[in-house]
Amino acid sequence: MENPPQLTVGRLFSSWQADVPALLVVVLLGGLYGWGVLRLRRRGEAWPVARTVAFALLGLGTLVVATMSALAVYDRVLFWPAAVQNVLLDLIAPLGLALGDPLRLALRALPERAAARARGALTGRLVRLLTFPLVSTALVLATELTIYFTPYFETALADNWLHQLMYLQLLLAGSLFVLPVLTREEALPAWCTHPVRAGLVFVDGIIDAVPGIVVMTHGTLIAGAWYLNHSPSWAPAVQHDQQLGGGAMISIAELVALPFLLAILVQWARTERAETVALDRRLDTELEVVRATPAEAAAGAGTGTSTEGPDLVRPWWETENSEVAQRIRGQR
Repeated sequence: MENPPQLTVGRLFSSWQADVPALLVVVLLGGLYGWGVLRLRRRGEAWPVARTVAFALLGLGTLVVATMSALAVYDRVLFWPAAVQNVLLDLIAPLGLALGDPLRLALRALPERAAARARGALTGRLVRLLTFPLVSTALVLATELTIYFTPYFETALADNWLHQLMYLQLLLAGSLFVLPVLTREEALPAWCTHPVRAGLVFVDGIIDAVPGIVVMTHGTLIAGAWYLNHSPSWAPAVQHDQQLGGGAMISIAELVALPFLLAILVQWARTERAETVALDRRLDTELEVVRATPAEAAAGAGTGTSTEGPDLVRPWWETENSEVAQRIRGQR
């Protein structure tokens, strides 16, 4: 393997290489998403432009950067680009894809029978188990630790197909946690309300920093034999290179936690707003019934018929203690 030229700031932005398997995945995901958006538009249904932009730029764009930019050009001679690659694939790319809400798009765009089968698969036991918050978080952590502290990573550096499999494993592991948390479909247990999801994201942000801390402080070189044999003359010491990679992993993991948490809070606020609008509509309907009741009683008295007996039954809004009843009593 021929060593690339010395990595400079200019080459960090200008060095690119084609990765055919990764490019096929990007084209496939982008094509399916675009098909879903076009199908909705042909039916006269809107799909938020912001979600499409998030899916394309933050999601697919991150996949391209991780697998085809200077990070991919230099990942076999420097550890820190490989470390950044892996964090982008299991944290940033899943977040971008999830912000596009592809699960909801698929269920809306697919034909009725296909959508029913897809919904059944999403609520199946295996998917429920893999996306259960504690399980999916453990899978992300286990994936990172397995890559760095077993022969997996060093073997993948020498075998391109295993390297591609590692890319896919990182992306899938991250998506198992992020997609269910951010989708508007009911992909999580009922107890995973928005406050609970915010707490899970906070805990996940702490856990995501663990691999970086371990890598940064680990005394033994990770894939040391490989990097010692392939490190170019201009590269920093392999131990220092590993510390740089660990520091980058910690920084990115902590930075991504904030927008992830903000996305949960925005989703929470929108859900509360929608529930308030629905409640107000119900109240308006109930108030119309309440206001019509005295008029109907008066009409009955004028015709000699009575809707009330000697023992008057109090209306439901005066006896019930529900939220609707309380609000009606407050407006009377």
